[in-house]
Amino acid sequence: MIIKSEQQYNTTKEWLQKFEKSVTEIDSNESLKADPVKWQLYHDAYQSQVDEFKQEIAEYERLINCDKSKSIQIKVESLNKLPDALVKARIAASLSHQQLAELLGIEVQRVKDYEDSDYQCASFVEILEVSTVLGVEFENATVRVDFEEIEHVKKVIEKWDKNKASATSKI
Repeated sequence: MIIKSEQQYNTTKEWLQKFEKSVTEIDSNESLKADPVKWQLYHDAYQSQVDEFKQEIAEYERLINCDKSKSIQIKVESLNKLPDALVKARIAASLSHQQLAELLGIEVQRVKDYEDSDYQCASFVEILEVSTVLGVEFENATVRVDFEEIEHVKKVIEKWDKNKASATSKI
């Protein structure tokens, strides 16, 4: 998850404090330490959440504090993560939903819908428009075509079609 607003940022900081306190309590709980496996399980679960909150907070702070006189790098591991990059670009540009909507010439609710749905409600052209307004450009993009994945998807679809046909014939 990424922090998308000042409110989420503050809430995440509050949750971080709660989870850090829980880790401290777990670490000092002698009765829980009597079962090392259980203690480790609890400790690791809470510590994992602490680490995730810290990462999210650090990324949000990097975005809001970036030098606006220079370009910022936002890593996109896959096309599925492009919506996160668009949100991060908006945050780094210090643009509110309202300001982005005005630049795009659309209603503010549409921008909120884009982000709330991870841009699933946006057309490809709309995503390109948002990218252009936010100055998002790909550098050295490489696309890998995974033929094994294509075959796997084909098999899943064939299986799904067979199950659908079987269910339909029973009706």
